[in-house]
Amino acid sequence: MKLSFGFAAVTLFSLASATIRTGFEVWDEAIGAGCVDTSLKYSMIVNPTAVTKDLELEVDYLVRKKEINLVSVIGPEHGFRGAAQAGASVGGDYVDPINGLTVVDGYSFRTAASWRDSYIRTGTQVAVFDIQDVGSRFYTYISTMYDSMAGAALAGIKYVVLDRPNPIGGIVVDGGMMSAANASFIGRTPITQQHGMTVGELALLYNNEYLPNHPELAGLANKKVDLQVIKMQGWTRDMYYEDTGLQWILPSPNMPTVDTATVYPGMGLIEGTLISEGRGTTKPFEIIGADFIKDLQLQQLVDTLNGYNLPGVRFRSQYFTPLSPQKLAGLLCGGIEVHVTDRKSFRAIPTGTAVVTTLRDIFGSLFKYRTDNWFDNVTGSPTFRLLLNSGASYQTIVQSYQDQLAQFLTIRNKYLLY
Repeated sequence: MKLSFGFAAVTLFSLASATIRTGFEVWDEAIGAGCVDTSLKYSMIVNPTAVTKDLELEVDYLVRKKEINLVSVIGPEHGFRGAAQAGASVGGDYVDPINGLTVVDGYSFRTAASWRDSYIRTGTQVAVFDIQDVGSRFYTYISTMYDSMAGAALAGIKYVVLDRPNPIGGIVVDGGMMSAANASFIGRTPITQQHGMTVGELALLYNNEYLPNHPELAGLANKKVDLQVIKMQGWTRDMYYEDTGLQWILPSPNMPTVDTATVYPGMGLIEGTLISEGRGTTKPFEIIGADFIKDLQLQQLVDTLNGYNLPGVRFRSQYFTPLSPQKLAGLLCGGIEVHVTDRKSFRAIPTGTAVVTTLRDIFGSLFKYRTDNWFDNVTGSPTFRLLLNSGASYQTIVQSYQDQLAQFLTIRNKYLLY
């Protein structure tokens, strides 16, 4: 028994040993070495993914260490301790009962001016961003970063990004670019649906390509923020999150695993329809369906999708009942589960596109969009929806954005750090 226990302990320790060092680890070492100005007042823009290698929340760790002057912690969607569901606010400012810091509800901010006012109210001189992204344009944390960068430029303060891995790698870039008319909180800037960048790289791109044209910065002589990106050590673009040696922390309630993040850039299209994207189940975005999908038509859906022989993926039928308060809550739904069999060859957006065109073909008028323009905002423009309505094949839709993709790749390449 002792030998068996010892072997298990060694195995667990080896699994917990990180291959890479996050931007926070590098920054924390610099603080300890006296290379960071600790006389300034810092605010951390973080969520539960901002943890040390020992899984302690960075903010709690920094308060306990007392090496820098933290004046506030600013939470994005879901809050800094992850207490809110999608689209829910944690309310106004309050004092955290654990570390005593002022907590600001950053999710309530939709303008650079709101961020500026928050920085001024708390006396912030340096804003520090450390949140795990998942590699998709419509995941809102990168919009929080963009808005908070613009607010820092208005306030005239420094902005630091502590870099973290893109959990689905930094090689695959796919999808159409967002149009200005469809800019929203699920996409502030013209980047592709799957960007293949880290948050640090995105911050550099934002600062040089898009902040200079931000309407709220028009009156500034310098339309950029004083930006510093603290790079990771050891990360390479071919790494999935499991390759990093880091522990996966849910960045949001419906992003439970790296498998979820892998399919999300494409299966997130379902959010723009009245079909359930699997929220309220244990496998959101991997499972999708509706109450009208069943029996022979469900089998037709599975057979058609598998008949495409899409690379790195297979589909099977799956019945499920979403929990409240999610879409189709309490209703028995038939649908599919997406099984990624080979991540290297899998392409999320062509796969998601094939799913929605097949749903359209089989279910006709039962396939409906949300009425709040969400589908266009997710895809970035009306183009995808108009092609879908015209009966275009998934191949035609994928081909339609290739010029935009090539344009983005040219811009993106200037800001890659790894």
